[in-house]
Amino acid sequence: MRTRSTGAIALAAATALTLAACGGGDEPGTDGGDGGNGGNGDDTLTVGIKFDQPGLGFMEGDTPSGFDVDVAKYVADKLGYSEDQIEWVEAPSAQRETLLSTGQVDMIFATYSITDERRETVSYAGPYFVAGQDLLVAEDNTDITGPDVLDGKNLCSVTGSTSAQRIKDEYSEGVNLLEQPGYAECVTALISGQVDAVTTDDIILAGLGAQPANQGKVKVVGNPFSEENYGVGIPKGEVELCEEINTALQEMIDDGSWESFVTANTEGTGYTPNESLNPPEFDPCS
Repeated sequence: MRTRSTGAIALAAATALTLAACGGGDEPGTDGGDGGNGGNGDDTLTVGIKFDQPGLGFMEGDTPSGFDVDVAKYVADKLGYSEDQIEWVEAPSAQRETLLSTGQVDMIFATYSITDERRETVSYAGPYFVAGQDLLVAEDNTDITGPDVLDGKNLCSVTGSTSAQRIKDEYSEGVNLLEQPGYAECVTALISGQVDAVTTDDIILAGLGAQPANQGKVKVVGNPFSEENYGVGIPKGEVELCEEINTALQEMIDDGSWESFVTANTEGTGYTPNESLNPPEFDPCS
């Protein structure tokens, strides 16, 4: 686990030369030697991601992949961390605020929608992507075309997600919601006929539907009914760190990496980002 503070993360790249000149080998992240990228030594950047979202955050063995992972690697590099200094931690939807507030992770890249309620306990950099809540149904389903025809239907979503909360808040009457810890369980329930639809963000559903085991069995309805701004979750009040991350995110957009990451991780899924919303404008750091 990491030993540096989150404030030190934000300052690491800017202060590396100063620390070296002062002989600060006893400071966290410095060892008087080469120290790797940005002079961080053997320090670890602990990053929360999803492990069960193909194309976004997916862990196969010890190797993570997906758009969120690529964005996290890019930002980490700009903060002075090499890829082998990143410790990947699973960040289920219901546990993200706890992981940040208890210091178990330094930051979270996990399809983490920015909401006012979440801002009460954590801060965000970004957003770096805007998705929309949608529905995944059986391939031969013709009944479900959007959120307005869900009366009497059984839906599945993930505990702690904005998708599950929206169903409770706006579509609860006549809709039966099954909450599961992960999206794989929801897709299994859909294919087995236990539920009529899975609901979460369109880019997540596209990745799930494109999995070899699911191809030809499910489809995305393609009628988004929300705007989900994916932010980088950081501990509450870390304004300087937020600004450092936003600088990195802007560089990622400007140099074409953002577009490359999106294309590489959605290829073959049939998914196209909403071009009127992406890439998004950043919120002020606070």
